[in-house]
Amino acid sequence: MIPLFYVLVVSTLLFALGVYGALLSTNAIRILMSIEMILNAVNLNLVGFGRYITPSDPRGQIFAIFVMTVAAAEAAVGLAIILVIARRYGAAAIDRVRMLKG
Repeated sequence: MIPLFYVLVVSTLLFALGVYGALLSTNAIRILMSIEMILNAVNLNLVGFGRYITPSDPRGQIFAIFVMTVAAAEAAVGLAIILVIARRYGAAAIDRVRMLKG
């Protein structure tokens, strides 16, 4: 059995990479992928803590499935918005889009 500490270390590294990518990237697709990495780190924590705190109770796995469904909806809506922006402005670069600035 893998110790909880190892699961938390991998989850922390995955979360840090996701935050790094989301903050420093200018491409909208990369930002969405980084957000997905952050959500996967949360899923890893949910499953890890659920397994080690209550091994017979599947609450951690159920919450992880819920987070996956929310992430799928977020990806679908985000990709639709990026597609509209790319068609309108010709690029998916965040720094080139000035539509939301007042």
